[in-house]
Amino acid sequence: MMLLQHRKNIYGVLLCFILSGLCSSVFAQSRTELEKKKKQLNQDIEYTNKILRQTQQEKAASLKGLRVLNSQINTREKVIGTINKQITVITGEIGEKNRNISSLQQQLAQLKKEYANMVLFAYRNQSAYNKLMFIFAAEDFNQAYKRMKYLQQFGTYRRKQAEYIERTKKALNLKVMELNSDKKEKGTLLTEEQKEKQTLTKEKVKQTQVVGQLQSREKNLRQEIAKKQREAQKLNKAIQDIIRREIEEARKKAEEEARRKADAEAKAKGTTAPTTTPKTASGSAVLSSTPEAAKLTADFVSNRGRLPWPVEKGVIVERFGVHPHPVLAKVEVNNDGIDIKTNPGAAARAVFGGEVIAVTSVFGEYAVIIKHGEYFTVYSNLRSASVSRGQKVTTKQSIGTISSDAEGNTELNFQVWKGQVKMDPEYWLAN
Repeated sequence: MMLLQHRKNIYGVLLCFILSGLCSSVFAQSRTELEKKKKQLNQDIEYTNKILRQTQQEKAASLKGLRVLNSQINTREKVIGTINKQITVITGEIGEKNRNISSLQQQLAQLKKEYANMVLFAYRNQSAYNKLMFIFAAEDFNQAYKRMKYLQQFGTYRRKQAEYIERTKKALNLKVMELNSDKKEKGTLLTEEQKEKQTLTKEKVKQTQVVGQLQSREKNLRQEIAKKQREAQKLNKAIQDIIRREIEEARKKAEEEARRKADAEAKAKGTTAPTTTPKTASGSAVLSSTPEAAKLTADFVSNRGRLPWPVEKGVIVERFGVHPHPVLAKVEVNNDGIDIKTNPGAAARAVFGGEVIAVTSVFGEYAVIIKHGEYFTVYSNLRSASVSRGQKVTTKQSIGTISSDAEGNTELNFQVWKGQVKMDPEYWLAN
């Protein structure tokens, strides 16, 4: 019975070790991911700070400067959110370690108690006479044999018991050290969170000041909105016309190919070829009617959320879709893509391999449209284009230089279309 109980307690210790290791692995993975995310967000903040310093050199507050500041605040809030998650994870890990320590302390006390009983038993039966008496006192031969085996294994179990006690002590000490380390890290994160919140408060005060200054120039802002809307409408029409033309050309080619196959089949059977136009894929799906185009479409879709950014370094200053104007009340703005602010002289890069189907000019700036099977990516507000229609491009290949305005603001408008349907590019780009 003593050995059976001993085994149960040893299995309990081993199970405690295993569960402790699994929990530590899960927490460590989560902490590593959060730390990586925070590091990336801090890099974004550092880059945005650089742009803000350049923008703040202007004498008057600008809408573009406000957009950068809004982006900075948004990123700062994400950093604070990530720190909160880190604190939650560490708090959970501290609780888990406290439970492990309590369990190990109980196991250690039980192991020590059993070891003391074993030592006492060994002391009372240390003579050969007592051992023989223990064996011969058995009720039958079977029990005598088991008692003899028990005595043979007893010394081995005692040594193992001592080893398990030592291991449990070491595990307990290690958990205590890890617990103290976690508590220290949690304190550091709480301090970091407080610092970030203080910085965020200052940035929001600055944001309020800039909005107040810009509201006094409402007339200029409305003119700027109207100008941007005209440019967006012209670009949108150009893109739709180009994509519509691509779809129509693809449909004609698909119909010609289907008609050629039907004629060949009719000739082989000795029958008359059908006079009706063979059916082809409807809508933009016709763009994937060839094996090569279908593969390109599938490859593009499989990289959703992993596409490289269309600039080497940049920060999103205006997102996709309809949203309130950052200054003017009851005024909404619509963006068919996302605006990315980058360094003056920066190059626009293709986010995926494909074919350039158009290089068009909109109000003196260039736009490049690249086809990826059924999908299209659009890069507008370029000062110059380094590619031409029909050219094949590869991922991250430079396609032109992004234009800068008189104040040195350099922004790329990036769009993603599926056929003639606009999509949110942010969901396609890597974090």
